[in-house]
Amino acid sequence: MENKVPFSFVVIIGLMLFALFFGAGNLIFPAMLGQSSGTNIWSANAGFLLTGVGLPLLGVLAFGFSGKEDLQSLASRVHPVFGVVFTTILYLAIGPLFAIPRTGSVSFEIGVKPFISENASTFPLLVFTLIFFGITCFLSLNPAKVVDIVGKFLTPIKLTFIGILVVVAVVHPIGALQAPIDNYTKHAFTNGFQEGYLTMDTLASFVFGIIIINAIKEKGAKTKKQVMTVCLKAVGIAAVILAAIYSALTYLGASSVEKLGYLENGGEVLAQVSDYYFGTYGGVFLGLIITVACLTTSVGLITSCAAYFHKLFPRLSYKTLAISLCVFSAVIANIGLTHLIAFSVPVLTILYPIAIVLIVLTFLHSLFQGRPEVYQGSILLTFVISLVQSLKSFDHTLSVIDQFFVRSLPMYDVGLGWVIAALAGGFIGYAASLIKNKEGLIWTKS
Repeated sequence: MENKVPFSFVVIIGLMLFALFFGAGNLIFPAMLGQSSGTNIWSANAGFLLTGVGLPLLGVLAFGFSGKEDLQSLASRVHPVFGVVFTTILYLAIGPLFAIPRTGSVSFEIGVKPFISENASTFPLLVFTLIFFGITCFLSLNPAKVVDIVGKFLTPIKLTFIGILVVVAVVHPIGALQAPIDNYTKHAFTNGFQEGYLTMDTLASFVFGIIIINAIKEKGAKTKKQVMTVCLKAVGIAAVILAAIYSALTYLGASSVEKLGYLENGGEVLAQVSDYYFGTYGGVFLGLIITVACLTTSVGLITSCAAYFHKLFPRLSYKTLAISLCVFSAVIANIGLTHLIAFSVPVLTILYPIAIVLIVLTFLHSLFQGRPEVYQGSILLTFVISLVQSLKSFDHTLSVIDQFFVRSLPMYDVGLGWVIAALAGGFIGYAASLIKNKEGLIWTKS
């Protein structure tokens, strides 16, 4: 007889998923999306929700469906070397290259920058990041319950304040929606879709997924059907909350343009909107809770990354890795939030489609009998198209290839050419596996 998992636990897991994905940094992207999309807000928001909510939660479900114990074993379905390389790059992306430095940059952008002179040098950012990552390092080296307590105490306060802010912004908008700008005039949905890459939540789902699945199994879910049922319900709860908050933040950003103008990044949008509605005290409170929230996120990412790299390189101690990650992240954070986001876009343009394809193939695994060639063909062509798309703005020699893809590959001009490439690669890989098996059978008979 199967153990029945209580609904109260399902709710807890759903809220846990929401808390894992809704980092303080995620506040900034919907707000900026709203500013750019203007009257095309709902089309852009739909694309953003697909990659910012739908795909990350599918990533969690993929782990339960696959039965694998970690990302490396899942990615090794492609090839053992790919498993190590992809997992390492993913941890670097959600760790010291982008996500960890972003916690410091977002904290400064919302908590400090609004209260200093616009002509201030980079020195305040340097001082802030040294303090921020110094505290992160101390907490990472001395894991204590205080971090969990602060996180649990802070999350309700953060959500309450953000909830009040977005409700006020929706009920009493700052201004009317303006015309969309840049690529949002014609391709709002696909631009919103790609903007969702910046949350990095689909990448993080490969790390969070196994935490959720293990928690469900520990509660008594034994069969794959039970695990997937509980996980699906929990994912539904998290999806509704995330979608509601992201949509409200997008509207907040869109309605702010008329009076606040187009701002540099989402951190500035939140800070100025908070100041508009609640004055200096509101800005101080928002800055404080965002900073502490980012701090707890930073500690969590440092400990996760240090633990993974210690497992990969046992000769390097956890302490050495944690300190190194904190120092490196502090350095990267000093390039500033706007530049950090811009720097992450080309890498995520390559990495995200590969992650999406891996998730889809995980669900289709039994359909093609788990043939490695299908994984390899699909991911290889996805990588090629994504690489050209990412590098075309840096290397003019790729313009000829880029123009060829624009003419011959559907959806390439809107950044989704990899979809057709992935399908083609999968079919080519499947055909290659059939030929390989047939030749092997003939060789065996002979």
